[in-house]
Amino acid sequence: MEKTMTEKSPKLTLMTMTLIGVMTAVTCILGPLSIPLPISPVPISFTNLAVYITLYVLGMKAGTLSYLIYLLIGIVGVPVFSGFTGGPAKLVGPTGGYLVGFIFMALIAGWFIDQFPRKYYFHVFGMVLGTVVCYLFGTVWLCFQMELSFTAGLMAGVVPYLPGDAAKIIISLILGPTLRYGVNQVKNR
Repeated sequence: MEKTMTEKSPKLTLMTMTLIGVMTAVTCILGPLSIPLPISPVPISFTNLAVYITLYVLGMKAGTLSYLIYLLIGIVGVPVFSGFTGGPAKLVGPTGGYLVGFIFMALIAGWFIDQFPRKYYFHVFGMVLGTVVCYLFGTVWLCFQMELSFTAGLMAGVVPYLPGDAAKIIISLILGPTLRYGVNQVKNR
């Protein structure tokens, strides 16, 4: 049966659903890899790197959906969070604000990546802005959980991670556009 001009194609094609599954799996692999720091309850995590790359591959909407699926997988107890942990306790623990903040990071960074193709300075701006919002959620929650001042929360949960996050943004900026181009080539066949 032929499609009429008024019929819309499905929002989630088989290719998009497959890519969401693959990128969720990538996040599940990179998310648990973490480096604990003796000065902070917040480990160095590769989750944000996985999210940045996912946004290039999938765009804002599907990329955010991929992260939400990862978050649900972790909440039900599969050890996909930093340090191979999982369960609802992780979400309500000291680092739970960062897990929630990644949702907003994905929306913000993904919007800039989608709206400004090939304008990589906007991509960097979006990733930095998204990371700042994620840090804000994480720091407020960390301060609440550990009864810290906001400054102490920044020193424990943000400042030590800035160089690593800058490196992750650079890595994403190098890999992301190439992956996006490759995925679009496959989709357009």
